[in-house]
Order: sequence, then structure tokens, then C-alpha cells
Amino acid sequence: MMHSLQAKNNPKLFLFLPVMYTVWADAVLTPSEIKSLENLIDNQRWLTDDEREFLRSLINPAKPPTPYELKNWLGEILKVQTTATDSLADIGIKLVQLHASGKVNIPEEAIRSLKGIDQALGLIGREATYAFHPEYRTSITQKQTTQHTFDVAAMTNMLDGDQADLINRVKTILSDPEFAYLETDNLEEYRSKVLHWAKLLANQGFGALAYPKEYGGINGMAEYFTVMETLSYHDLSLVVKFGVQFGLWGMSVYFLGTEKHHKKYLKEIGTLELPGCFAMTETGHGSNVRGVETTAIYNHDNKTFTIHTPHESARKEYIGNAALHGRMATVFAKLIVDGKDFGVNAFIVPLRDKHGNLLPGITIEDCGRKLGLNGVDNGVIYFNNVVIPKENMLDRFARVSDDGQFESPITSDNRRFFTMLGTLVGGRIGIPRSGNAASKAGLTIAIRYGDKRRQFGPEGAAEVPILNYRTHQRRLMPLLANAYALHFALQYLTKRFVERTEEEMQEIEALAAGLKAWATWNTTATLQECREACGGKGYLFENRIGSLKNDTDIYTTFEGDNTVLMQLVAKSRLTEFKQEFSSMSAFGLLNFLASQAATSITEMNPIIVRNTDEDHLLDPEFHQNAFRYRERDILVSVAKRLKRHIDDGMDSFDAFNVCQHHLVQVGFAYVERIILEQFHLAVEKTQDEKCQLVLRKLYNLYAISQLEKNKGWYLEQGYMEGVKTKAIRKLFNQLCWDIRSDAVPLVDAFNIPPACLAAPIALQ
Repeated sequence: MMHSLQAKNNPKLFLFLPVMYTVWADAVLTPSEIKSLENLIDNQRWLTDDEREFLRSLINPAKPPTPYELKNWLGEILKVQTTATDSLADIGIKLVQLHASGKVNIPEEAIRSLKGIDQALGLIGREATYAFHPEYRTSITQKQTTQHTFDVAAMTNMLDGDQADLINRVKTILSDPEFAYLETDNLEEYRSKVLHWAKLLANQGFGALAYPKEYGGINGMAEYFTVMETLSYHDLSLVVKFGVQFGLWGMSVYFLGTEKHHKKYLKEIGTLELPGCFAMTETGHGSNVRGVETTAIYNHDNKTFTIHTPHESARKEYIGNAALHGRMATVFAKLIVDGKDFGVNAFIVPLRDKHGNLLPGITIEDCGRKLGLNGVDNGVIYFNNVVIPKENMLDRFARVSDDGQFESPITSDNRRFFTMLGTLVGGRIGIPRSGNAASKAGLTIAIRYGDKRRQFGPEGAAEVPILNYRTHQRRLMPLLANAYALHFALQYLTKRFVERTEEEMQEIEALAAGLKAWATWNTTATLQECREACGGKGYLFENRIGSLKNDTDIYTTFEGDNTVLMQLVAKSRLTEFKQEFSSMSAFGLLNFLASQAATSITEMNPIIVRNTDEDHLLDPEFHQNAFRYRERDILVSVAKRLKRHIDDGMDSFDAFNVCQHHLVQVGFAYVERIILEQFHLAVEKTQDEKCQLVLRKLYNLYAISQLEKNKGWYLEQGYMEGVKTKAIRKLFNQLCWDIRSDAVPLVDAFNIPPACLAAPIALQ
């Protein structure tokens, strides 16, 4: 344009140059754009016919400008001084003034029509001018960066609490070169390395922590869980090996056995001189432990038990430590005395001699390669009339007397069975704590990567960290809030378990089952999101997320299938609900009905259900009321539903089957309320003001994210109206945005050793 005869004769034609460059910068001139430009040209009465024809030639899609011409146009535009507020018309006027030999009057109609061309061409504000001067862009997305608003070390100390010294000791051991990750597809080599690591940990005294002092421990159940969680920053096969040996095998001897068993086995178990197994799961029964079919028949003549696998589906399957290393096992079997079935009891059964050779009557098959945890030697065990001495029965809750009589302080087989399993609830504490540690590792990798990895950005400007994008924040920030929320909830569960009384056990078992399910489902979801958030880098083995995903996948079925566990939680809540009502006097029932009515008046009045004020939406009292209302309403609803089915003649088993999904929701509502309460208490107890401030942001995000997730239910119940759930969604987005600047310091506070992360994208 600038070399044309028309432009030399009439410099005012330069008025159109910014527009022409802008429409051609995207390479394709659309029919609607052509029409808008033709109207612009035709309406300029001050142009000659030749000038109109010339301008029309510049918008001919059959003859677009060459790349060379386009560069020249841009060079011409850049000769003038522009500001961030200039429109295309303003830049055109400056070009005219540059090329005119003297003062030039630009027709008002030309300026007016050019001012409106931005909108006609679908350009956003002054967006087009950024193509000439990208440095003028001042987008908020570009500016968002990591801030350090709190002391990371103070947050770490708060998270670690009174276990800080032990945690640091374990982290120091894991950072030793002896614990460097092994990259191999060789099962034998990997399993051998994991066993070696477990022995090194036993040498440090970590394996025996939970046992009494006389057997090498400190009665430190809380310390055992702490070690297991901290180990979960490392190789998870090691965690499971550690848990099977010192937890399942050792704890079963400790909790189900008596002093004679403790003296005989615990010291060697704690030092890993006696590798063992926990043989509960059977091929045909899985979660239904009460239905196991392995038998333990008492022999009066020689005071022994015969352990036997009656058929293939009664074999013990997926037993950790069994394929290679286990020398003994705690075996759960039906005790048969004089032809009478006295329910499931536990027995110590030798599997191998000191040289690793299988003993007579024992057949073990290797489960082989799995989706993950391939450093653990899972096996299938068959017992063919294996005879063991009477003292090998773990007899804390039941025994066979010297004269061959079954004895137990607990008369009911059912109650005895559940009492026995209740002592082993520790596995449902260790697994979710391990899973949450894996979530923390995945989040550390993904959030650090998202802070550094740049992609896309404003046209012509620098690329933006992907953690600045709202969708990326919505993917990761709620999961970061969940990790913190679960940290405090699992600390609460651990404390309840360690300080338990017999009266509390049923509640603690339900809480452990629910938190185990919620936490491990969250782990699976978190690691999948972290993998995707890292793109192809997340798929590389070197960046660890793949290993974390594969190794924790089984956590959703370890220690009980999660869906089954949630139903267990619901049944426990129903039992408490029934007891609450059965013990109510008429006065108590009136009080209950009055409180329900009061809830309707205060929480479900037209003002509250439509309240979108941010102070209200961030009020912990609102959160707790909403969570409690949901929990109570779902519980009452399912209780009524079950009663209606049974009253109508339906078998109770069928009634529970019909209501299974409803029962699972009872579990979710209960667990989410517990997590909320414990997170809020932790925030209120935090002494450091800056740490408290950022923790409150995370608490708010956890609360709002759960309300947003369950908004359909609240809408159905009339507890909220659409205007309020929309406000919650908006606030959810804003909280994700606010937490982004704290995200890297928040994962740094997990203080995961670099040797454990071993992920290049997290260590740059």
C-alpha cells in the first residue's frame, strides 16, 4: 500500500492500513469480513473511484498480500508512536499524519466509520493493537505468580506435629544412596531389593515400634503409622512389604495372640528374622471374611489342629510375602470341634523352613506380575491337611481347652468375630495415610511443574505458566485442599484409635472404614489428574506419577472394597440412629422433632436458601449446618425407605440390596462431615497467623468444593436455590484462583525429600 501511486497522491489512504493488516494477519479473510470492509469503503464519499477500487483490491481473497507485503505493512505501522489505549482508527490517523507533507484534514465520516469497524469485524476492544505492541498487554493471567506469604518450615512443623523427629529420621534414611530407586523389569531383582530395604528399616528399629519394649518396640502405634506414611513418599512396594510384615503379620500375632505367642514370635518378626504373611482373603470370598471356607479341625487325640483347603475357591489368594519370603502365616479358618462350627479364628501356620523350602502339605503359587506393587511377592496358598500344635491358635478371644472344649469370654460367634477384626482395624488407618502421602507426592510434582511449564498466552506476548489457567487451577487446587483436609482427618482417626476404649470401637471402625474408602478414592482421582495435568511428561516413568498411580490403584480394594466399606459405614450409622430413637422418651422425641423444625425455620427460610453474600458462603457455621443437614437427611431417608420395604413384606436382605446406592451416600455424607469438622478444628488451633490464613483458604475450598459437588442434592431438597448454587460455583473458581499463588509453598511444606521425588519436572 505504501508504495502505491494512490497512497502517494492521497496519504489519507494510510488511514485504512491498520485495519487491512489486522484482517489479513489471521491469513483468511472471511465473507462477513469482506462485506464489512466493502461497506466501509463504499461509504467513504471523499474517496475517488480509483481509490475505492484500489482499496477493494486489497481485500480480494483470490489475491492476498504476500508474506513480504504483510511484513512491510507491519513495519510501516511500527514507525508511529502508539499507546495502549489507541484504537485501529487512532493508529491510522497517526500514519496519515506521518505520510502527509503538511497538515491534513481527515474527514469526520472516515474516523466515525473506522471507530465502528472493530465491532463489525468481531475484534475485542483494543485487542488488535496488541499485535503491534504486545508489551502493552497487562492481563491478570500473565501477572499471577507464586508468592511466599507464610513460613514453609512453620507449616511443615505444624503438619508433622509431635512426630517431627521420627519423620525426619525416616526421611534421612530414605535419602541414603542405599535407597536409590531400582529401574528394572526383573521381578526377582525388584522383590529382592524391596526385601533388602525392609531389612534395613528393621535394623533401624522401625519395624518393631508398635510392639512392647520387651520385644524391641515402644508400644508406639502412632509411630508405626507415621513411619508407614513417610515411607509412602518412597517406593510403595516397600510400604506394602513393611505393612504386611510388621503390621498385618506382626499385629495379628500381637493383638490376637497372648503372651506365649508374643514371647515366641514378636522379636523375630520385628527384626524381620521371621518373615510372615496374613492369610485372610480367599478366592471365593474376598471381602466376606466371615464366609471363609478354610477349615481348622481340632484333633482330640494329639491336641492339634488340621488346617485344610477343601476346594479351589477356598485357597488363600493374593497373600503378600507368600510367593517367596514368608515362613509363617496367620491363617483365618473356620474352627471345627467335634463337628461343630465355632466360626472364624486365627492360627499360626508354618509355610517354609529356614532355608526357604516349602513344608509338607503346603502348596504356594506365585501371583506373578501385577498392575503395580511388583516388588511384593503375592502368592496363592493351599493347605493339604497341615497339622499344627494347639498352641498355634491365636487365643486372645477364644481357645480350645486342654480337655478339648471350645471356650471364649464372648458367647456370640458374630460378636467374637467382629471383636477380633476390630483389633486389626489399623490396616484401614495405614492404607489411607499411605495413599494420602502418595497424593501429596503427585501434587508436588504436578503443581511445581505447572508453575514452571509455560504454554500459550496473549498474542505476541510471553507464554503463561499453565498453573495460571483457571481450568488447571480447578483441576489441582481442590485436590490440594483435599490432601490437607485428609491429613488432619487421618491424624484425628489415628488419635482416636490409639486412645480407644472398648465402648468406642464400633464408631472408630466405621470411621476408619469410611475414611479409608474416601481417602483412597481421592488418591486414585488425584494421581490421574496429576498425570493428565503434566501431559506427556506425566507419562514418563522418570517423573514417578505413573508408578504412584499403578501402585496405589489397589488401595481402593486393599483392606476391604471401598463400596462395601461405605455400606459398612451406613449400617453403623443406622445402628446408632436406631439406638438413638429406641432410647428416646416421648419428651426426647418431641425435642428431636422441634430441632428438625427449627432447622427448617433457620436454614431453609427463603432468605437463607437464596443468600449469595460471600461472608455467608464462607461462614464455617453455614458449612457445618449444610453438611450435617445432608448427613442427617440422607440417614433418615434411607432408614424410612428400609422400614417401608420391610413393612411391605420384603426380606431385609433384599431391602438392603435395593437401597445399596442410598447406603453408600450415607457413608459419603458422614465422612465428608467428619473431614470438614476436623479441618476446621485444625485451622482454629493453628498458632502461626500466616499459616492459619492460608489454611483457612484451603478449608474454604474444601467446604465449597463439596457443596458444589453436591449442589444437585441441595437443589432437590430445597436447601438452596439456583441463585445460591451459582454463587457457590463462582466462589469455587475464585478460591482456586486465590490459592494458586500459595500452591507451590503449600506442597513444599510436605517437605518430601528430593531423593524420594526423583522427578526431573519437580526438581527443576
